[in-house]
Amino acid sequence: MRPISYLRPDGTEDGIESALRAVTTDPGSHFLAGGTTEVDLLRQHVLSPHRLVDINRLPLAGIEELPDGGLRIGALTRMSEVAAAPAVRRRFPFVARALELGASAQLRHMASMGGNMMQKVRCGYYRDAESRCNKRLPGSGCAALGGVSRTHAVLGTSEHCIATHPSDVAVPLAALDARIHTRTLDGAHTYETDAFFLEPGDTPDREHPLAHGELITAIEVPALAMAERSLYLKVRDRESYEFALVSVAAAIDVDDGVVKGVRIALGGVGTRPWRARRAEDALVGAPATAQSFDLAARAELGAARTTAMNAFKPELARRTLVRALETLTHDGSR
Repeated sequence: MRPISYLRPDGTEDGIESALRAVTTDPGSHFLAGGTTEVDLLRQHVLSPHRLVDINRLPLAGIEELPDGGLRIGALTRMSEVAAAPAVRRRFPFVARALELGASAQLRHMASMGGNMMQKVRCGYYRDAESRCNKRLPGSGCAALGGVSRTHAVLGTSEHCIATHPSDVAVPLAALDARIHTRTLDGAHTYETDAFFLEPGDTPDREHPLAHGELITAIEVPALAMAERSLYLKVRDRESYEFALVSVAAAIDVDDGVVKGVRIALGGVGTRPWRARRAEDALVGAPATAQSFDLAARAELGAARTTAMNAFKPELARRTLVRALETLTHDGSR
């Protein structure tokens, strides 16, 4: 048994300051929200904090509708609450759908939106404390490169890590250019999605730019009219409670058969939620046809780097992306 102390600040503004100070000043302290990842990793001896600072009473929950049509989602808002919110379902249906497909109902009732942004990879080598893993122990090597890599990433990888980013809801949030708001003892900070999720490069242990003790306070979702007709399509090995082999979050605006605007992000294939900007650039101004969608998908996936075990992923991603765009343009389905 490893002794772990526990601190639970009160639900006031002073409580936020207390939580920030407790973690910032102690490298061995971690924030605890829903605990759906943190507790697992404690049990697996992957993480070893000596103190957990429970932030669940802090005033950081709720969904605020912004004047421009966007939303501000408190970091402690539960995934199930966001998925059920009328404003989310109406304005951003692919966010609601991604949340519904993201975990079991029990986990969605516990997991927080801020915690989902910070969840750790599901790579079996990372979660096995005996395996080589550069995320867990920098410089130790990546066992996945020569091991079981069927579910691993093909975009944004490096020679140090090929772990796939696990979040479902982060995929449509990346497509929406969501902003992550945080707070430190020095004040408030904001990160664009592209800057918040880091590729492994030479520092795979650093997944976010946050300092120790920096706390996510909210996720801001900008207004986007085309997102009212959007789709999250997820392909997985089994129908329930499974991570994506490939997923696509897409919204498209078509006028007179021509693509006027499009947002696309991919899950299950990247080391971070993968914004498909090459595909978007290829589609704007192009005819909204299966051929255009296919060419755009190929442009995006041309940079894929595969192993022998996950070589199927680029083709699966191409087909899934084409299917998502065809579904949106043919019948407006969500």
